[in-house]
Order: sequence, then C-alpha cells, then structure tokens
Amino acid sequence: MSMASVREFLETRQIALYFFAVLLGGATAFLMAGTASWEAVINPALGLMLFVTFLQIPLAELRQAFGKVRFLAALLVTNFVAVPALVALLLPFAPADDIIRLGILMVLLCPCIDWVVTFAQMGRADSALLLASTPVLLAVQMVLLPVWLRLFLGEGMSRLVQAGPFLQAFVWLIVIPLCLAWLVQFWAQRASTGERVASVLGLLPVPVTALVLFIVIAAMLPHLGHETAIVAHVVPVYVAFALLAPVLGWGISKLFRLEAPAGRALAFSGATRNSLVVLPLALAVPGAAPLLPAVIVTQTLVELAAELIFIRVMLRLGARRV
Repeated sequence: MSMASVREFLETRQIALYFFAVLLGGATAFLMAGTASWEAVINPALGLMLFVTFLQIPLAELRQAFGKVRFLAALLVTNFVAVPALVALLLPFAPADDIIRLGILMVLLCPCIDWVVTFAQMGRADSALLLASTPVLLAVQMVLLPVWLRLFLGEGMSRLVQAGPFLQAFVWLIVIPLCLAWLVQFWAQRASTGERVASVLGLLPVPVTALVLFIVIAAMLPHLGHETAIVAHVVPVYVAFALLAPVLGWGISKLFRLEAPAGRALAFSGATRNSLVVLPLALAVPGAAPLLPAVIVTQTLVELAAELIFIRVMLRLGARRV
C-alpha cells in the first residue's frame, strides 16, 4: 500500500479512530486509576501533534496569513466581545459558587492556541490564519482574563492569573514545533532524503491526534474524582457553549465577509478553549482542588466530543461559502 493510500485510509476513518481513542482513554483511566500519571506526557504529545500539523501548512500560506487584517479583527471580535457576552448569558445557569464560576470563566474566556490548529486543519478550515494569529490571541487573553474575572467575580479572583503557564505553552506548543516544521520543510525542498522524511511524517497527523485524545482522556478523568454532582451541573453550560460559540463565529465571519475556509477557522476558534493551559492555573489556586480542576476538566471532555462533531460538520459544509 502506497503512502498516499495509507494517508487516505487514515483521513477517511479519522472520526472512528478518534472515538476509539477516547473510549480507550476512558477505559485506561478506569482500569489504571491511581497507578499511572499521564499529565507529564500531555504537552510532549501536544507538541508532536502540532509539529506534524504545522508540516502540512506551506510556509507561503503562513506568510500570507500575517497580512489578513480583516480575519484578525473578526477573530478578536469573536473571542473577546461575542464569547464573553455569551459566557455572561450562560453564567447565571451555573451553580452560585465562586470556585465553580471561576473555573467556568477561566476556561471559557481563554481561546485555544494549540490543538485548535489541528482540528481546524482536519475540518478544512484555514489553519494558517489561526496559527499566524496565536501570538495575538495569547497576548490579549493574558491581559483581559484578569479584567473579566474582576468584572464577574471581584478583584480577589483576578489576582489568581499568572503569565507563566501561558508563555510556557506558547513556547513549547507553538514556537518550538513550528521551528522544527520549518526546518523539515526547508530540508525537504533541498534534499530527496528530507522529502521522504516529510512524506512519512505526513502520515502522522491522524494517529498522533488519536494518541493525544487517548492521553488527555486518561489524564483528565481521574481529576473528576468525587465531584460528579458538580460536574452534572456544569455540563449543560458547556454543552450550550459548544453549540452556540461556533454559530457566533460563523455569523461574525459573515459580517466580516470572510471566505469559507476563514469562516470555518473562526467557528473553530470561537468554540475551542485553552483548557490545557489554564489547568495549571487552577491547580495552583490555594484550596481550590479538586473542585476547580474538575470544573475545567469537564469542559475539556465536552469540547473533545464536540470537536469530533465539528470536524464532520465542517467537512460537509466544505463546498459552501460563508
């Protein structure tokens, strides 16, 4: 079987592979409860996933994406105007507990800067635009998250936000994988060996994404612990967000008259949150464990299920204009 046939086989069956990875991760978390810690390998696995994703984005496309000011404006409006407004509407339906609401706000107000690029690539969105926008998304959410927390919960909660986890995630999950991808692309353009290596690496996006889903599920489920009653109360909020946020992004893309791939990228960005980056912040809040991490982990699990649906929906809408 040729590499092209293998790649086509993986891409056409990717949703089934992802569901299997999620189920396997859940079973592993249940069977190995208390015997294994998967958190340490989440970031390396994410870095590998983003590296093989970045390899699929030609450098010329990325250079062009830096000049798309209209998309950037739409992205900022979606994530820092429309999404906070949506969260404000959903928050009254959450339990009236400051720790629970802190977790909801921390995760829903921070747009994703990592695996959203991979999911957007799989959903035939313009992933180059999203990748080029990650520095802006990172900087703005770092500045605005304390403001939102102060507005929603008071000044004390705003002091819990630290820049360290955001910057660390950006370096390890965006800068380093992107530089490595550039080096491989440069090698592939100048040597047949590099071209063969790039072709082999081109088979990995689907298997590595399945691996990441497995690891995240296996690592996150134990955090829920005995907080199942609380989880039951926050799931409807997260489900409502997962349904409404991509619609907001899609609608805003129409207002800005974006092309279809850019509109799909906006929908993915609006729906995908920075849960794996804000989780260390939650773990560092004194006296907030295990409740606060459980609230954030629940959003991660809801989002993963939603992303698998988004990919399928976006692929079906691929021939339409925004």
